[in-house]
Amino acid sequence: MENVSQEDQLQSIKAFQSTIRKSENALVNMTQKRNNTTLLQKRLQALYIGLALLEKVWNQKSHPYTEEDIAEARLVLIGLFPSLENMYAKSKEGSPQKTLLERRIKAFHLAVQAMDTYLLSSGD
Repeated sequence: MENVSQEDQLQSIKAFQSTIRKSENALVNMTQKRNNTTLLQKRLQALYIGLALLEKVWNQKSHPYTEEDIAEARLVLIGLFPSLENMYAKSKEGSPQKTLLERRIKAFHLAVQAMDTYLLSSGD
């Protein structure tokens, strides 16, 4: 995995925590309205796993996830890139939204890298 500055590590972890918080709040609202939450639950699980893998790589924290969990989460995160990049392209230059999306995209890329490294090393 690429060498990442302390600042980028902190921003990436914060980006995941923020996205998780927003997703958890959305899940509560959707559940109350009796909407289908399957997709959001799958994405939220992928976010938890992505954050756990970054914290494993950078802070040596353990996690309870299996290789199968990680591989599935990796695909879910990769699936979010087109919509994130589309929103990024449409956001106004210099806006807080553009900065937030930039950090989120970077964090997700780093998490996918961490997952790739983990999955490759666990196959040995």
